[in-house]
Amino acid sequence: MTAETKTELPQAGSCCSPTGSCHDGAAEAPAGEVTTVYEVKGMTCGHCEGAVSEELSALAGVGSVQAVAATGRVTVVSTQPLDEEAVRAAVDEAGYELVGTV
Repeated sequence: MTAETKTELPQAGSCCSPTGSCHDGAAEAPAGEVTTVYEVKGMTCGHCEGAVSEELSALAGVGSVQAVAATGRVTVVSTQPLDEEAVRAAVDEAGYELVGTV
Protein backbone atom coordinates (compact mmCIF):
# COMPACT_ATOMS: atom_id res chain seq x y z
CA MET A 1 0.00 0.00 0.00
CA THR A 2 1.35 3.43 -0.89
CA ALA A 3 0.82 6.60 1.06
CA GLU A 4 -0.61 9.57 -0.83
CA THR A 5 0.89 12.94 -0.22
CA LYS A 6 -1.48 15.84 -0.58
CA THR A 7 0.04 19.24 -1.23
CA GLU A 8 -2.17 22.14 -0.29
CA LEU A 9 -1.78 25.41 -2.10
CA PRO A 10 -2.13 28.71 -0.26
CA GLN A 11 -5.65 30.11 -0.35
CA ALA A 12 -4.65 33.68 -1.24
CA GLY A 13 -6.27 35.59 -4.05
CA SER A 14 -9.26 34.68 -6.16
CA CYS A 15 -10.07 33.05 -9.45
CA CYS A 16 -8.79 36.17 -11.21
CA SER A 17 -5.23 36.23 -9.94
CA PRO A 18 -3.04 34.97 -7.10
CA THR A 19 -3.10 38.43 -5.54
CA GLY A 20 -6.88 38.63 -5.51
CA SER A 21 -7.13 41.56 -7.87
CA CYS A 22 -9.51 41.63 -10.80
CA HIS A 23 -8.67 43.63 -13.91
CA ASP A 24 -12.10 44.02 -15.62
CA GLY A 25 -10.87 41.87 -18.46
CA ALA A 26 -7.81 43.95 -19.20
CA ALA A 27 -4.64 41.97 -19.69
CA GLU A 28 -1.37 43.03 -18.13
CA ALA A 29 0.80 44.78 -20.71
CA PRO A 30 4.28 43.42 -21.39
CA ALA A 31 7.21 45.62 -20.38
CA GLY A 32 7.55 48.66 -22.61
CA GLU A 33 3.85 48.85 -23.40
CA VAL A 34 1.13 51.06 -21.98
CA THR A 35 -2.39 49.90 -21.14
CA THR A 36 -5.07 52.59 -21.00
CA VAL A 37 -8.74 52.08 -20.23
CA TYR A 38 -11.18 54.55 -21.76
CA GLU A 39 -14.88 55.08 -21.14
CA VAL A 40 -16.89 55.31 -24.36
CA LYS A 41 -20.53 56.34 -24.39
CA GLY A 42 -23.09 54.86 -26.79
CA MET A 43 -21.82 51.32 -27.42
CA THR A 44 -24.66 48.80 -27.13
CA CYS A 45 -23.63 45.67 -29.06
CA GLY A 46 -20.89 43.67 -30.75
CA HIS A 47 -21.11 45.83 -33.87
CA CYS A 48 -20.39 48.90 -31.73
CA GLU A 49 -17.40 47.15 -30.13
CA GLY A 50 -16.05 46.27 -33.57
CA ALA A 51 -16.45 49.79 -34.94
CA VAL A 52 -14.62 51.36 -32.00
CA SER A 53 -11.91 48.66 -32.03
CA GLU A 54 -11.32 49.09 -35.76
CA GLU A 55 -10.87 52.87 -35.53
CA LEU A 56 -8.60 52.72 -32.48
CA SER A 57 -6.52 49.88 -33.96
CA ALA A 58 -5.64 52.18 -36.86
CA LEU A 59 -3.83 54.63 -34.54
CA ALA A 60 -0.02 54.47 -34.68
CA GLY A 61 1.48 52.35 -31.92
CA VAL A 62 -1.72 50.49 -30.97
CA GLY A 63 -1.10 46.78 -30.45
CA SER A 64 -4.51 45.64 -29.24
CA VAL A 65 -7.97 46.95 -28.43
CA GLN A 66 -10.69 45.32 -26.34
CA ALA A 67 -14.06 47.09 -26.33
CA VAL A 68 -16.88 45.94 -24.03
CA ALA A 69 -20.29 47.46 -24.79
CA ALA A 70 -21.83 46.26 -21.52
CA THR A 71 -19.41 48.35 -19.45
CA GLY A 72 -18.58 51.09 -21.97
CA ARG A 73 -14.91 50.39 -21.36
CA VAL A 74 -12.27 50.11 -24.05
CA THR A 75 -8.82 48.79 -23.14
CA VAL A 76 -6.01 49.83 -25.45
CA VAL A 77 -2.46 48.45 -25.33
CA SER A 78 0.04 50.65 -27.14
CA THR A 79 3.77 51.15 -27.44
CA GLN A 80 3.49 54.61 -25.85
CA PRO A 81 0.78 56.80 -24.31
CA LEU A 82 -1.73 57.89 -26.96
CA ASP A 83 -2.73 61.48 -27.66
CA GLU A 84 -6.22 61.87 -26.17
CA GLU A 85 -7.38 64.04 -29.08
CA ALA A 86 -6.37 61.30 -31.55
CA VAL A 87 -8.30 58.75 -29.47
CA ARG A 88 -11.29 61.12 -29.30
CA ALA A 89 -11.21 61.62 -33.09
CA ALA A 90 -11.07 57.84 -33.69
CA VAL A 91 -14.00 57.19 -31.32
CA ASP A 92 -15.97 60.04 -32.95
CA GLU A 93 -15.25 58.56 -36.39
CA ALA A 94 -16.75 55.27 -35.18
CA GLY A 95 -19.88 57.19 -34.12
CA TYR A 96 -19.45 57.18 -30.35
CA GLU A 97 -18.39 59.58 -27.60
CA LEU A 98 -15.16 59.39 -25.62
CA VAL A 99 -15.91 60.25 -21.99
CA GLY A 100 -12.30 59.97 -20.83
CA THR A 101 -9.92 57.57 -19.12
CA VAL A 102 -10.99 55.31 -16.28
